[in-house]
Amino acid sequence: MGSALPLGDPMPTDGRLPDGIHVDPAAPFSVYLHVPFCRVRCGYCDFNTYTSSELRGARQDQYADTLLQEVGLATTVLAGAGGLRPATTVFFGGGTPTLLPPGDLARMLDGVREAFGLVQGAEVTVEANPDTVSPAVAADLAAAGVTRLSIGMQSAVPHVLAALDRTHDPENVRSAVAAARGAGLDVSVDLIYGAPGESPADWRASLEAAIALEPDHISAYALIIEEGTKLARQIRRGEVPAPDDDLQADMYELADELLAAAGFDWYEVSNWARGESHRSRHNLAYWTGADWWGFGPGAHSHVAGVRFWNVKHPAAYAQRLASGESPGAGREIPDASARALEGVLLRTRIREGLEVSELLGEGRHAVAGLIADGLIEGGDAVRGRIVLTRRGRLLADAVVRALTD
Repeated sequence: MGSALPLGDPMPTDGRLPDGIHVDPAAPFSVYLHVPFCRVRCGYCDFNTYTSSELRGARQDQYADTLLQEVGLATTVLAGAGGLRPATTVFFGGGTPTLLPPGDLARMLDGVREAFGLVQGAEVTVEANPDTVSPAVAADLAAAGVTRLSIGMQSAVPHVLAALDRTHDPENVRSAVAAARGAGLDVSVDLIYGAPGESPADWRASLEAAIALEPDHISAYALIIEEGTKLARQIRRGEVPAPDDDLQADMYELADELLAAAGFDWYEVSNWARGESHRSRHNLAYWTGADWWGFGPGAHSHVAGVRFWNVKHPAAYAQRLASGESPGAGREIPDASARALEGVLLRTRIREGLEVSELLGEGRHAVAGLIADGLIEGGDAVRGRIVLTRRGRLLADAVVRALTD
């Protein structure tokens, strides 16, 4: 049901920002809407999600109304800090947002539109399990203002899906993409590599199947074993092998080769798009440190340098809001050092990189060595910008350590 919440200062019951914080009304603003419901819990997942047996006091059919109460609270908080402005992106994540009726998702989006407004051409994404997408669902979402569907494909190989506890029919990915296309939506597909028992041939088959769908965007994430998950327990008991770092590196290189050959450009370590217009603008808001408000149980927000997060369980979330209180569990204001580290960590991952001038002195001294090691592009770094090579993307954590030590 998700990893533990971070430590921080208590959130005031009215949810107001700390004294002295003034929000820049000209800064981009994004909205994340968390839908924490899943039919089953995947063995690798530690997101804050709940199956029906785990809800204990919360109801899916009341969720949209509950979340809209938090939208109302955010409107008051942002207006009081001078930062109420239209959203540039909206993202329904989960969980499985399409477990809710399209009408509920539409009401939530309408609530965001009425509270904040949406900029012209705003990107509105809904994550979806392939088994939950029909032509009627896709049409309803498009009519509500959704512009983009992100489909959880994960793999095209049945035994790999089984290792991940994914229950969808791989054949339904194609029909889900066709439904989205028929409704005029942009399409992204998500893949995971490095599952127990997955071979290079399996991974190639999944990549080729994803490319054949002709989506606008593909995400490919290395499987990470999170403590507390079923998969972590299976590995600890010796029932399945742990991911092999060298094999995952080979799989990443294969993904980059095949996707580039198919016309996809990398723009973030794990993300490829058919040109800039199809990049995930919502995720770029995270990577570039923009403002966003995350609505829903366990959701995290970042506004004017303040980070805050909600209580985790849907029942506690609903109870707080029903009592007229903020669902916030805590908040923090990272200091300059923490923000500098975070900036390097996030912005080295994107194609545009970051300016060498933004590094502390020690980090600047590492640039020449990273160029010599083939981890960052020499030409760009010489001109004052750090951009990862493919090898650098494989060793992104090592690059960050070198630039921040």
